[in-house]
Amino acid sequence: MAERMVGKQAPRFEMDAVMANKEFGKVSLEENMKNGKWTVLFFYPMDFTFVCPTEITAMSDRYDEFEDLDAEVIGVSTDTIHTHLAWINTDRKENGLGELRYPLAADTNHVVSRDYGVLIEDEGVALRGLYIVNPEGELQYQTVFHNNIGRDVDETLRVLQALQTGGLCPANWKPGQATL
Repeated sequence: MAERMVGKQAPRFEMDAVMANKEFGKVSLEENMKNGKWTVLFFYPMDFTFVCPTEITAMSDRYDEFEDLDAEVIGVSTDTIHTHLAWINTDRKENGLGELRYPLAADTNHVVSRDYGVLIEDEGVALRGLYIVNPEGELQYQTVFHNNIGRDVDETLRVLQALQTGGLCPANWKPGQATL
């Protein structure tokens, strides 16, 4: 039986990544926490696929909205930083990513994917998992679903804003509406 993660401290991580400026660097939950940032961590199965670029570029296109909410976005797959860079350097018209506004991290040893419960062990790839971690390191939200379905950026932003209200948000709550 899987153990509950929401409401507990999120598994800490540090991973190699291709940064927004296309240089190799590191991303870590501790760094985001130290800077008082929310973390939107999302896993995807692999580079050079069909659904993945639609959601990765959609998150990038809306990055300013995440930034306005004091959130850092990190995309993760089990591919290498070199594969990530090749995909970023491929034009969007050719099923590439083009310019990205946030880092893509490489979980090549599968530790982080396993810690977050999204690793498909026999395939060595991650399910589509999305996690929102508050600046204190507490996992506030998680969703995991089949790899055939891309995520909804509007919903991710809505949930992030709902969590940041600190209040009780009823069903179908939208930013700007009253909390309970």
